[in-house]
Amino acid sequence: MATATRAARTAPAKRTTPAKKQAAPAAAAGQAKAVQATTKAGKAAASPKAKKPKLVRDSFTIPKTEYAVLEELKARAARLGRPAKKSEVLRAGVQALAAMADAAFLATVDKLAPARPAKA
Repeated sequence: MATATRAARTAPAKRTTPAKKQAAPAAAAGQAKAVQATTKAGKAAASPKAKKPKLVRDSFTIPKTEYAVLEELKARAARLGRPAKKSEVLRAGVQALAAMADAAFLATVDKLAPARPAKA
């Protein structure tokens, strides 16, 4: 019995359309469609939505000393009036590395100590 009452409560009610709305003149309907078409075209031309880039989650291991440098860079950005998140600091670093010449990039990478010891 409880199932029948639940079904009755969740069943969508039938909607009836008033006779006035069904008998709308064809000319008025045509004008409404023309207005909708122009507003849709106007909106599409006025503000095209740029697609947001897909984000990727990742995890990595970093030495404590370099993690401390990240925190110092975040504090430096805050002192300069532009607080930054850790991910923003990392992304800025990636852009800086990408802008380097090959020799400078290799020299920077060669200075790094391995984050994880080699497996035996």
